[in-house]
Amino acid sequence: MEKIFRNKRLIVIAFFTAFSVASVQNATATDRHDAIPVEMKFMGHLNNQLLFKLNFNGNSEHNDFTIIIRDHNTTLYRENIKGENFSKSFLLNADEIGDSKLTFEIISKKSKKSVVYEVNRNTSVVEEMMISKL
Repeated sequence: MEKIFRNKRLIVIAFFTAFSVASVQNATATDRHDAIPVEMKFMGHLNNQLLFKLNFNGNSEHNDFTIIIRDHNTTLYRENIKGENFSKSFLLNADEIGDSKLTFEIISKKSKKSVVYEVNRNTSVVEEMMISKL
């Protein structure tokens, strides 16, 4: 009799787990369809300049973009780009930017949705000291 109750519990737990996982996957699939297919990466420094890269993996719904780079309220860069799968690199002078906050805004013209990336530059000096026993 105990085995039957255990088996029923396992079946009920498996049933609820299967349906909860299916609903979560469905929700993320809908979010991805509406999201702008862009990814931003910091590639590093090149001659005291900051190198950023935007990767676009669009489709027929997302193939017309506007890229805007702002510093406070000033627009530093603006470009309209058409394409589905491409990359765009930006080389920004670190001395001119200073420690101010930059915003990269990517707008999809067809879906009227946007993605905003905020870049905060913090510079710190780290001093390390090692003590070893001789």
